[in-house]
Amino acid sequence: MPFCEVAKHQASLYDGVDAASPSSSNNNNGIRIFYRTHGHGTTKVLLIIGFAGTNDSWGPQIKALTGKEKSNDDDGMRGVDQSDDNGEDGYGGNGVQVCAFDNRGMGRSSVPTKNSEYSTKIMAKDAIALMDHLGWRKAHVFGHSMGAMIAFKLAVMVPDRVLSLALLNVTGGGFECLPKLDRQTISVAIRFFKAKTPEQRAAVDLDTHYTKEYLDEYVGSSTRRAILYQEYVKGISSTGMQSSYGFDGQVNACWTHKMTRTEIELIRSAGFLVSVIHGRHDIIAPMYYARRLAEKLQPVARMVDLHGGHLVSHERTKEVNQVLHELINASETKMSPHDWSNFPRKSSRKKEKGDGPKGTLLPTPEFPLIPGLHHPNFPSRRDAYLLGNEFSTCFSLKQLKIANASRNLRGWSGRGALLGKSNICSTVCVVEKLHLSISSVFGLFMLMFEYIRRAIRSLQPARVGPSLA
Repeated sequence: MPFCEVAKHQASLYDGVDAASPSSSNNNNGIRIFYRTHGHGTTKVLLIIGFAGTNDSWGPQIKALTGKEKSNDDDGMRGVDQSDDNGEDGYGGNGVQVCAFDNRGMGRSSVPTKNSEYSTKIMAKDAIALMDHLGWRKAHVFGHSMGAMIAFKLAVMVPDRVLSLALLNVTGGGFECLPKLDRQTISVAIRFFKAKTPEQRAAVDLDTHYTKEYLDEYVGSSTRRAILYQEYVKGISSTGMQSSYGFDGQVNACWTHKMTRTEIELIRSAGFLVSVIHGRHDIIAPMYYARRLAEKLQPVARMVDLHGGHLVSHERTKEVNQVLHELINASETKMSPHDWSNFPRKSSRKKEKGDGPKGTLLPTPEFPLIPGLHHPNFPSRRDAYLLGNEFSTCFSLKQLKIANASRNLRGWSGRGALLGKSNICSTVCVVEKLHLSISSVFGLFMLMFEYIRRAIRSLQPARVGPSLA
């Protein structure tokens, strides 16, 4: 089986890159990372999975990128790259070679026993060591959920080795990892804590990973929920329980993850393009944070929000795969960041005398509508822009519907309507911040409750199977 011995490749990473933790190399003594490679070609793609997931969770994307899900090991081919100094792949051709792996603490990779041995920075170094092991000088780096946090840190540490960056269902770590507070979230949290069997855990996972509409769709004579439920139960039963060390360690990695202004600025100026992809109905990682991160990464980031849940890569496979292909193509053709981004250019905002109230920002031909913010009931492109530009940082899809309903009641007539829209935005922004604060407090309470419950009953959560993210 293919393994990467982390300690053999990480000596250089601790020379200046992480000077604040000189002893951190001890975290890698004996650490082995299990990986699989798929396909062959000069284009390299590194896939980093999220919390409690394994390399198999990238199946839909692996098939789309390489044309097959079968790994190179199954074909009897070596996974290590044989590229020469000119970057030509040893296998020939101009296809795509993908590598997906199990993070430390999960699957077949090593499971350290101390929480201090888990952080997104440490796990990013695991990924860099794997690139060295494969002989990859550069790669497109795609991450999902916790894997997106790891991908972010990797891009900060070695920006010259990143061709493009895709962040799927990402948050900024810490309190941002806590889900939004509503009836569904509370119900799911209670069921999660009570889940003791693979059947109970599978039922909870379905509601956290997918939208209700998707689960209720029929495939033949059965609903997706029924089909996926059997797959989840089978996966959880066959793989058993995730180690408590791995679970606690990966929780620690998410909780301690942070994105500093310096790191964000470094990625903005690194020279590669970024895609931030998110499901609008993700109850695990609220889309608000992903959109805010995409705005901070301007002008190099494109925000793509899709109708889906936390596993948007499975629920909207075709759309996600198309976005990833577009990112690779745009990077290879050296597309300008301003042409790539779908956010308005701040420098292009204009104010014209006598057209709208003082301080009103007016649209120009350079300002495309922000995807995911246009609503079919908006009466004009101009009105859609005016709302979309202000609401992009404080509205979820549900909140847009509320704003639109309010607009229908108030009417859209002249300058008074524009001022009314501005007041609505301000009010909702305040409500949103209050909502997030309450969510953080509730999430912290639930986290403390879970640790107390586990200490008393010595229970461990069931692990999601290898094919389920």
